[in-house]
This record gives sequence, C-alpha cells and structure tokens, in this order.
Amino acid sequence: MSVLPDLPTEDTGPHWPEIRAWLQAYPQILLDDRSLLEEVGLKPHGRNVVEFGRAALTRLEEVAEREADARKRIESIARANFAAQTQTHVAALDLLEARNLSDLARRLDAVAQGRFGLSGAAVALEKPGPVPFGWRALDEDRVDGLLGEHGLTWLGPNFDGLNLFGASEDQVRSVALIRMAPQFPGAETTARPALCAFGSPEEDGFTATMGCELVAFIARVVERTAERWPLLG
Repeated sequence: MSVLPDLPTEDTGPHWPEIRAWLQAYPQILLDDRSLLEEVGLKPHGRNVVEFGRAALTRLEEVAEREADARKRIESIARANFAAQTQTHVAALDLLEARNLSDLARRLDAVAQGRFGLSGAAVALEKPGPVPFGWRALDEDRVDGLLGEHGLTWLGPNFDGLNLFGASEDQVRSVALIRMAPQFPGAETTARPALCAFGSPEEDGFTATMGCELVAFIARVVERTAERWPLLG
C-alpha cells in the first residue's frame, strides 16, 4: 500500500508550483473529492471528466449574447437597407408615370414626403431660358455656387437663401443636393444646369458622411424622365 507524500509545509505556507506538481502527480485525489470540485466551480462527470461550471458558462453566455446582439444589428441594418431600396424602386416607377414636367416635379415632392418621410423635394433649373411650372428657377451659375464647379452632390444642414422647398422651407433642417444636366428636346443649348433637392426635417437626416446612392438614383430618374418633353417658352 503506497503512502501519499505530505504537501510541503513551511512557515510561509505551501507554494503554488509545489501544489501544482503534487496535483499532477496525484490527480485522482482531486477528481474523487466532489465537494471540493463544486466549491471551486467545477462539476465532475464520471471518471476523468470535469465540467467547467458557472464561471465558464457565464463567459460562454456573454460571448453568445454579444454575437446575438451583433447579428441583430446587422439584420436590422439589412432590413432597413432593403426597405429603402424597395421604396426607391417604387418611387422611380411613380416618377416614370409623370405626364409632363410639372407633374414630374409634383410627383417628386409627393414621393419624398409619402415614401421617405422627408419635408419635401424640388427640382430647380438655371436661367436663362424657360422654367417649367412647379420647378424652381436658379440664377446663372448657381449650381456651381452650391456644389462647386465640379461637385456632383452636397449633403448637410440647410442654409439661408436656398429657398427651394416653398411652404416647407421652415421645416427643413438638412438637405441633399444632386447636380443634374437635363437635355430637353429642341432646346438651343445641349444641357441646362439643374438641381434635384431633398429636404429632411431632422438635422442629421442628411450629413456629409452619408452615402447618397439612393437620392442620386432618384435624381437620375428625374433627369432622364424630364428629357421626354420640350421646354415651352
């Protein structure tokens, strides 16, 4: 019958390297002491099998919760993007059904409010030359002044003097401006500088860090649809 060696004892108490070496030499003693295992948070399952209990389970649950939260955020963003794309496509179909330039401007404002929850939308055309009823007239070179000589878009807070949204102007806190250059049939010039403008009632509705693919797509639909009809003087 073998006799187990005593753990080394000194005035300073046993040191962990010595305890660890002793446990490695006699592991079955620990495995057979169920009460001790439970006290340190371990749960035995048969011979030579130990389940890491509450502490390990808590860590695993925390990891699972973080992964679930991240997955929910990704799914939420994906659903929002899909909904926005669907509304954009439906809005494009509404615009394509316009009967004339004035109806096109009216439909743009209606889909901006009804489908995207915006304060409104407008189309604006630089002078000189006729401006369709329902479109906003801009002074010459005004588009370059707003977007820069080579700028295509501008997203950010509304500013004094824009005056594109009529009765809704006071509600607009941020805007998206998209450059257009429609070429109207029979016009003397090849293209007229123009803007497609969207106004949001929220200050962060449009910001410089946002992507503008959806509003730019709507602007392109407006531009191409407007080229169906000639400008009447």
